[in-house]
Amino acid sequence: MKRVLVIAASAMSLTACSSLPSWMQFDLGKSVPAATTMQFESEPAGAEARTSLGQTCRTPCSIGVNASDFTVTFALAGYQPQTVPVRLVASTDSNRDPNSEVEGPRLVPNPVFVQLQPAAPPPVAHKKPPPPKKKPRAAPKPAPTAMAPEPAPAPAPASPWPPPR
Repeated sequence: MKRVLVIAASAMSLTACSSLPSWMQFDLGKSVPAATTMQFESEPAGAEARTSLGQTCRTPCSIGVNASDFTVTFALAGYQPQTVPVRLVASTDSNRDPNSEVEGPRLVPNPVFVQLQPAAPPPVAHKKPPPPKKKPRAAPKPAPTAMAPEPAPAPAPASPWPPPR
């Protein structure tokens, strides 16, 4: 008899849960965002795609992400990095992709495509030319003046021997 009472009480409690008002029911499925696959592409290919959620891959690639807003940054050596915001958009008949079979919110854009721009070349460090070497200056000769004539050169000695002192 105890078993019958326990089974009956359990059945009644389960029935009571299903008849709770909607504001008292907990829908755990809505609190967890659905995962979706995002496509990432770049021109040129081979860029690193890094999401703000912490996931990375090399383009072209796909990553499974939670359905929430995030950004993705594309980086490749020799090119300027680019960041693209990805938004969660409620699907309505006016913005619904007719080729998509997925109902409800979706991430836009998908696929994410960027055209990477070449980075400006780094400034070339020019070597400063060495300063020109200065030549020693000869002492300037005094200009001849009208008052003092220039002295005449000394006559050559007549004998190969020095003059007596």
